[in-house]
Amino acid sequence: MLIRQGLAILEKALEPEPLDVATTLNSLAMVCQAQGKFDDSELFYKRAMSIREKMWGDEHLDVANSLNNLAALYWKQEKYEETEPLLHRALAISEKVLGPEHTDVVKTLDNLASLYVNQGRYSEVESIQKRALATREKVWGPEHQDVAQSLNNLAALYGKQKRYAEAEPLHQRSIEILKKIFGPDHPNVATNLNNLALLYQEQGKYVEAEESYQKALAILKNALGLVHPDVATNLTNLALLYQAQGKYIEAESLHRKALAIREKALGPEHPSVARSLSNLVGLYQVQGRQAEAEELRKRVLEIEKKHDNK
Repeated sequence: MLIRQGLAILEKALEPEPLDVATTLNSLAMVCQAQGKFDDSELFYKRAMSIREKMWGDEHLDVANSLNNLAALYWKQEKYEETEPLLHRALAISEKVLGPEHTDVVKTLDNLASLYVNQGRYSEVESIQKRALATREKVWGPEHQDVAQSLNNLAALYGKQKRYAEAEPLHQRSIEILKKIFGPDHPNVATNLNNLALLYQEQGKYVEAEESYQKALAILKNALGLVHPDVATNLTNLALLYQAQGKYIEAESLHRKALAIREKALGPEHPSVARSLSNLVGLYQVQGRQAEAEELRKRVLEIEKKHDNK
């Protein structure tokens, strides 16, 4: 592997534990992580961090970067107990070096909030996300893209807690910010319209949900074309909305359109194709169409088996 060769050359040619070696170790760790070689990745991240601590001390931003990288690796492996202390330490370093209102500090806050959401620690998430939102508003102003993202994050949290009356205006505000930045027909606007639609759907507000889904779909078709995976995702969301209302004919039509798009855009054996097939299986089962469901399930299993063997 080229990175390994480069690392060996650096370690021989340079002084013991130079920063260039740390950089190469970090790159090698990222490659191993992408390949699913988590033990190797962990080893390289830790070696890189050890070098940086020795060269710079344990309160340098490069050390915080190593901590965030290692935390991301543990997160991917669902090692949440190991993840949290690393994020806290990275946050403390960033706050000390950059100040509590720096955007890099906010990024670590977002990571910590995501961890807490995964653990269902919602009261802790809310305080972190509110701090992130307030910081971004202060640094960037009230109509920045990052502010829209913070609003969306907080709205998603309230949705999980069924605090719908608080979530909806946050989604609406994020949409308006994105419209001002990108224009009303941008895919980012469509993404947040989908989030709003999901919130309506959870409340049984099917008319409002359908309206938001349709607006998002129109934007995506215009911006990305008719055969794009994001269009398929939106069609699936709308199909599931119809399915929840017992509108099975409409739901099936949209599921099949989504399936056709994914097959054409991604290939017939892509995992997203398997998900579309699974959606149809679920619809057929609700309708008692067991024979048709079983035929599609066989194809799902064939796709999954091929990817498991890779």
